[in-house]
Amino acid sequence: MDEATQARAEAERFRQDFATLRAAIAQMIVGMSEVVDGALSALLCGGHVLLEGVPGLGKTLLVRTLAKAVDLRFSRVQFTPDLMPADVTGTNILYETEDGAREFRFQAGPIFANIVLADEINRATPKTQSALLEAMQEHSVTVAGATRRLDEPFFVLATQNPIEMEGTYPLPEAQLDRFLFKLLVGYPTLEQLATIMDRTTTVAEPQVHVVLNGPRVLAMMRLVRSVPIAPHVQEFALRLVLATHPDQESAPESVRRYVRYGSSPRGGQALVLGGKVMALLDGRYNVAVDDLRTVAPAALRHRLLLNFEGEAEGVATDKLIADAVEAVATARPALEV
Repeated sequence: MDEATQARAEAERFRQDFATLRAAIAQMIVGMSEVVDGALSALLCGGHVLLEGVPGLGKTLLVRTLAKAVDLRFSRVQFTPDLMPADVTGTNILYETEDGAREFRFQAGPIFANIVLADEINRATPKTQSALLEAMQEHSVTVAGATRRLDEPFFVLATQNPIEMEGTYPLPEAQLDRFLFKLLVGYPTLEQLATIMDRTTTVAEPQVHVVLNGPRVLAMMRLVRSVPIAPHVQEFALRLVLATHPDQESAPESVRRYVRYGSSPRGGQALVLGGKVMALLDGRYNVAVDDLRTVAPAALRHRLLLNFEGEAEGVATDKLIADAVEAVATARPALEV
């Protein structure tokens, strides 16, 4: 089997496994197709997700269902103002041995899991938020001078409520940048609400079956990073990142007017990695510009900081991203090929 045939076969298996995992989650989760695909893509990119939506839309259930479907260890942390960093990472506990001696033993916190749900992350103090976000970045925890690696795959999905801001500690822009994607959870339609009622108010409960295991998820993650990207497609991603900065000549008028700071280089990484997943899902072993267009909102919406005028007028960052995409495509039509 030559390399091209093998690449096509691996891409096809990736697509089938992704579809199987998506179908397993659909046994429990109604609708939310874009959110489910975004969360699965972030997992396979090796990144983390920030979910934004009002309470009761199934964010916690989504993460728990995902953990069951891939047979990974799951933990949930309910963030509150009195939560301490040690409540997340773990701490050393003084134990008395059988012979009467005393020694410190490490008691692992909930961060030591494969899939971690950080519920209402903006309700914890910045000190506790930083402990979680440091573990997200380093994939390790340091307590009392000892560093402990976290098991792979390691995936954090944090939620926040966009409506109730009283008693919260909004994540700083530098901390938001740690998340690969920001996904918006919308309200279900009438038909979806009816299905939710049928599933949750009767005796019969839907069951989620294991369809993938940890080693297969790690193999899919490696495959994502092996997908090649042509120089002109990568250039599109980089120019798009630059077009979100108001001081760049390539920035559209809306970005110049409403944006205070644009995306960091991590936005380019999110675009490229997300584009690689989109390519594999389309059965291709190469990234296209359309793949970057698809992931641009999730990859960039939390990396644009609006100025006072943008905040006052309630400008949507997704609209600014769409303008930036159009500006880059218009300026460099050759990149569309």
